[in-house]
Amino acid sequence: MKMNKLYIPFLLFFFVWGCSSDEGAGLKFSEKGRNVPEFSGDSAYSFVQKQVDFGPRVPNSEAHQQAMNWFEEKLEGYAGSNAVFTQKFAAEGYDEQLELGNVIAAFNTTSPDRIMLSAHWDSRPRADMDSTRTDEGIVGADDGGSGVAVLLELARMFEENPPPLGVDIVLFDGEDYGKSGSLNKYFLGSRYWANNPPVPGYSPRFGILLDMVGAENAQFPKELFSLRYAPNLVEEVWNIAREEGYDDLFLNEQGAAVSDDHVIVNEQAGIPIINIINHQRGPQGQAQFAPYWHTHNDDMTIISKETLQAVGDVMAELIYNRL
Repeated sequence: MKMNKLYIPFLLFFFVWGCSSDEGAGLKFSEKGRNVPEFSGDSAYSFVQKQVDFGPRVPNSEAHQQAMNWFEEKLEGYAGSNAVFTQKFAAEGYDEQLELGNVIAAFNTTSPDRIMLSAHWDSRPRADMDSTRTDEGIVGADDGGSGVAVLLELARMFEENPPPLGVDIVLFDGEDYGKSGSLNKYFLGSRYWANNPPVPGYSPRFGILLDMVGAENAQFPKELFSLRYAPNLVEEVWNIAREEGYDDLFLNEQGAAVSDDHVIVNEQAGIPIINIINHQRGPQGQAQFAPYWHTHNDDMTIISKETLQAVGDVMAELIYNRL
């Protein structure tokens, strides 16, 4: 692994809290009566727009490098330069070697009690579910962009209102590179992160993955792997959503089993993690995604400030008042 100037100080403070996890099935939550800072759906929307403006964030492209630089800049502004680290690595693509990077930021670095929030930041290099321009990359406003945008807005909140426990944001690269029909070239960033942990023994209390959390009329049933990995966390998040009046988005029903970065994080790194993802459970139990999925229609026209606001409000309530 390549080291940069941030790597050594990043490791030094991470060693302080490298082992602090509870078992996923034993996670407990209670309302603490704390004030919860306001999440801005408008700000999150602007963060989606910025990513889309770079163009398709396809590995090895100029837009990909520009986006990575911007994530580093934004997170350093919120967390401080010594609390942000880009885990750069190479992976074999189909016809080329890919230069990739997971961008990681830590907040409240002195707390031994920590959680992990994640999303993927790359966009798909092919529109294989479209009818035209199928070999061109998509801008991924929702599939990639929305989850990152919510996390960036949370990071802005963390700077102004430090969270009551340690929070680590991990933006995975290379999640959506693979071709349909095989998972071998998907989840490249989370695979590398799990097999090459920047912090040996890293063991947060739990993780949450956000994927496709910004579309109008989104629906988030309880994803099946999440119910297996951390059922108490799923119930707490969906209970918060109901209390906040968002039960029309966070459906009180079992969803499908969705192969995503959370599967890698749980099964290879042993971290109980759930996935909040817009999907439906098909007649045979398979995952069905929105019509814009993996097409060029995954652009700003399908992004909803209200959906971003709902997801952000639920996350803020969980972090500031239930942990």
